[in-house]
Amino acid sequence: MKKILPISVALMLCATAVFSQKDEEKVLDDLNAKTQKYGDIAHNIWEFAEMGYLEEKSSALLQKTLSDAGFTIEKGIAGIPTAFKAEYGSGSPVIAILGEYDALPGLSQQAVPEKKSADKVAGHACGHHLFGTASTAAAVAVKDWLTSNKIQGTIRFYGCPAEEGGSGKVYMVREGVFNDVDVALHWHPGAENEASAGAALANKSAKFRFHGVSAHAAGAPERGRSALDGVEAMDMMVNMMREHIPQDARIHYVITDGGKAPNVVPDFAEVYYYARHGKRDVVIDIFDRIVKAAEGAALGTGTTMDFEMIGGTHELLPNLTLQKIMYDNLTTVGGVTYTAEEKAFAEKISKTLGAKSLDMETAENIQPYQEEARAYGSTDVGDVSYTVPTAGLGTATWVPGTPAHSWQAVAAGGTSIGTKGMMVAAKTLALTAIDVFKNPETVKKAKTELEERRGADFEYIPLLGNRPPALDYRK
Repeated sequence: MKKILPISVALMLCATAVFSQKDEEKVLDDLNAKTQKYGDIAHNIWEFAEMGYLEEKSSALLQKTLSDAGFTIEKGIAGIPTAFKAEYGSGSPVIAILGEYDALPGLSQQAVPEKKSADKVAGHACGHHLFGTASTAAAVAVKDWLTSNKIQGTIRFYGCPAEEGGSGKVYMVREGVFNDVDVALHWHPGAENEASAGAALANKSAKFRFHGVSAHAAGAPERGRSALDGVEAMDMMVNMMREHIPQDARIHYVITDGGKAPNVVPDFAEVYYYARHGKRDVVIDIFDRIVKAAEGAALGTGTTMDFEMIGGTHELLPNLTLQKIMYDNLTTVGGVTYTAEEKAFAEKISKTLGAKSLDMETAENIQPYQEEARAYGSTDVGDVSYTVPTAGLGTATWVPGTPAHSWQAVAAGGTSIGTKGMMVAAKTLALTAIDVFKNPETVKKAKTELEERRGADFEYIPLLGNRPPALDYRK
């Protein structure tokens, strides 16, 4: 037998639903009205193209935007000059929205559909100019909603530098800046719209420095001890080691200093290594073996070796309680539609990627929800996710089929294509935060899930140890 609600209760529920829908529409309308404003901010940061821990202009611009909107700013948190916290409101729940703004070395590119340098040392090939700006827009939208509805709670924006290998958030987690946060939300630029449970590889990185003895390479080679020999011997041993590690592990390296002239035995050489895997314990084991290879290389070449930890991140721990809410809101917001001009740009970009034709499906639509994902990269959001219930999404800020860390990603990110995808993220983040504010039970459920997933005996130990922030790792 169907239960009939009393008329008073039915009317109340109906009114609440209408109020909620109008609430949602106002948030989306306000963000639509500010698209140009936030597009200009993102483009300024795209032009700055500042690398990790060097994002002075980018950080300052986002701080000013939030301060002008009524947020209280705390600069230089966790001992990082370009990290900051912006806060509005008081009491619980405390909802954090993460923002990044660092660029990648090289990859300088103009906002045109052919490879053409902008003559800068870096480029936003991972879209962090959009990341930081959309998160700022979302935080301001939530603040406006809290104010207009007289809702108690705290909205925070965390300015997070140096995600690209600098592990900025790890230092922030280590210093406890997220300890009183109830929920953390984030997003990332990409080539499709998705809000499934994410995955990321744990990562340890370090610079290995070999020290030898210089000498004339032809006149007195017997008196020299080549630091470059040490690097190359290490690389050879690590490359042989690849056969004997889990097949889903990854090791990358680049020789950052191999000497200055062929006729001088180099007394200094440096190689920069990453080790990655889906489980941090495996990464720790692989990294320790890399260190042993470096020690053996130094012994065999008559050189000495030291190394500096640069970064270390946990794998990502998804929170399905929050993730499903994020997905539902993304489907409400929807994908992006290109103008004729944008489509012409996209078709040219698509050809440079080897595509026979432009397929707009991933930009226009939302990918189906999945509770499991395969990890292809790393992010310091992983450490946040082991501390606070965390959920994220990705939106189509690049031409479909575009890989991250490519000149094509930089190009699209400097156009209205990037701005459109950015605003999809801003809207989804804002609606998700508002949903959590409306339903305190969500926070309890998300925290219970976090505790169950990470285990009762979990103890957070940063993979980069107790070193201070690597503020000069890009210099």
